Amino acid sequence: MKIFNLQIEETLNSLLLQEDTDGDKKITIEDKGPKAFHLESEDGTKHTVKGTYQLSNLLQELVIAKYDGKRSVKIPLHKIDEAPVSRISRMIREYYWKGLTRSMDAQGVEKLISDTKNEALTAEKLPIYVPFQDELAFNYYKTLEDKLNIKASRLPEDISPEFVKTLNDKPGILSLKLEKENGEIKGVPFVVPGGRFNEMYGWDSYFESIGLLIDGKVDLAKAMADNFQYEIEHYGKILNANRSYYLTRTQPPFYTSLIREVFDITKDKNWLNNHLKTAIKEYETVWMVQGKRLTENGLNRYLAEGLGIPPECEEGHYDAILKPFASEVNCSIEDYISKYQKGELQNDFLDTYFLHDRTVRESGHDTSYRIEGNCADLNLVELNVLLYKYELDFAELIKDVFDDSFEFNSKTYTSSYWLKKAEKRKQLVNSFCWNPKNGLYVDYNHVTKTQSTFVAATTFTPLWCNIASLEQAKAIVKNALPLLKEKGGIAGSTKASRGDITNERPARQWDYPNGWAPHQMMIWKGLLNYGFNKEAQELIYRWLFMITKNAVDYNGTIPEKYDVVEATHKVFAEYGNVGTDFEYISQEGFGWMNASYQYGLNLLEEKFIQKLNALIEPEKIF
Repeated sequence: MKIFNLQIEETLNSLLLQEDTDGDKKITIEDKGPKAFHLESEDGTKHTVKGTYQLSNLLQELVIAKYDGKRSVKIPLHKIDEAPVSRISRMIREYYWKGLTRSMDAQGVEKLISDTKNEALTAEKLPIYVPFQDELAFNYYKTLEDKLNIKASRLPEDISPEFVKTLNDKPGILSLKLEKENGEIKGVPFVVPGGRFNEMYGWDSYFESIGLLIDGKVDLAKAMADNFQYEIEHYGKILNANRSYYLTRTQPPFYTSLIREVFDITKDKNWLNNHLKTAIKEYETVWMVQGKRLTENGLNRYLAEGLGIPPECEEGHYDAILKPFASEVNCSIEDYISKYQKGELQNDFLDTYFLHDRTVRESGHDTSYRIEGNCADLNLVELNVLLYKYELDFAELIKDVFDDSFEFNSKTYTSSYWLKKAEKRKQLVNSFCWNPKNGLYVDYNHVTKTQSTFVAATTFTPLWCNIASLEQAKAIVKNALPLLKEKGGIAGSTKASRGDITNERPARQWDYPNGWAPHQMMIWKGLLNYGFNKEAQELIYRWLFMITKNAVDYNGTIPEKYDVVEATHKVFAEYGNVGTDFEYISQEGFGWMNASYQYGLNLLEEKFIQKLNALIEPEKIF
């Protein structure tokens, strides 16, 4: 086995000087170097590392050793020539999950102190908001005030939208679960999406956990569920993320799926019992309150209950909306915002606009023309699919694990209780959201009593939990696949539904031509549920090929989202593309993108993995 014993700094400098011609401290296909770097092995033989991929692997191996504090390193040739699929999967398993893991103890909080989503709101001291009843956390953070640049504040027992608005100019981080072991307090760990998303996000956490479970990191997936439970018990809901301005927003509900998948491995019945109670509480208090997230027709909606303008958005984000109103009263946009936020100016239009805007963010699909301007009026098909899955999970777990009798809150639940709810929801989804003429699932506007005509990737989600009949599944495959399948997988929407893009009507990141990991993962599972293995294998291959080829060409880059039409990470949409801004080596990838890679590999047939390693274009296979 050929091994190179290398001085790290010397080799790194020579390599970058020769090959990194654009000076971004990466080696990509856009660099114009010779793409050939000479090394000498331990046995004295000469070897030339050739090609963008192999050179970037050498760069990464040098930097990994450097970050480990080494001055020299022995790098075997097989690490430089490692098959792309094996390398990406190994980096995710051994390196990226670690880079994305955080905790809310002293060590973790230190990393959060300078982090903000809006530079204009950066405080001298990071506020840490602690639930009213969590004495352990409050006392712990109080003791840290002398060591770290933080200020611990206790939240009121009743967290109202009015109170949350008072935090707009002093936003901070919300505590998560702490545990005391052997006299030492430690934060229960969680995985963050990556990049500027440096806290625990709602539905990201479930999809990340799919990857964690595949990679054997069961304790970390279990910890994510424990933090979900903490949020429900202390903040009343699974939060959009643990930031103060998210206190009125939840996220797509995947809690029962997470606890079920963790339990399938651990078989810890006491843990499941505890979490099942919290999941039922969330279902009943977050989702099934009439007039809130439960609408008059029996289906659900998202409803973020904050007040005013979302404070996390960068300055200027809403200028186009606010400018006409500011002009009407002859003041600057800044003055108008100030007066509107203080309640000095009343504006019913803006009140409704920001209700829908915050609700879009609660839906996880921020942003998309599918739900812009009316999100709180929509029974989104995917939300009701997720709640159907809750009802099925409750029924099956109570029957299979708890002998068909589950006590909670002075009530005895049976599987039949939940199966009746699931069957009722199934009927409602098929009544309101199924379009028999087009053979597609769509969203339903419960205010205008009309179905949406917007065709999105979410049309597949009823297959994910078997809510569709076989005939409906066949119709979806026949009708939706040709509309949404692109070079790199399934697009967020059709181009026609998205509409024309202009300066006045900018692109939205959850629409065509972009594709997202959670959609792909749900669609693969849905297709396999109904026996569409050929179609699933093709979509998995297209997605993994795009990720693999981009990582090979761009120094291991694994970003937040892709343009699936062009099959590239060069996405031109709001908020940029997290996971592309790094030097030398990606230390994180991106949370649910990492998970989608591991999940896809777990489902992909071996013959396709071989073709993936050879970087054979999907068009030559399918």
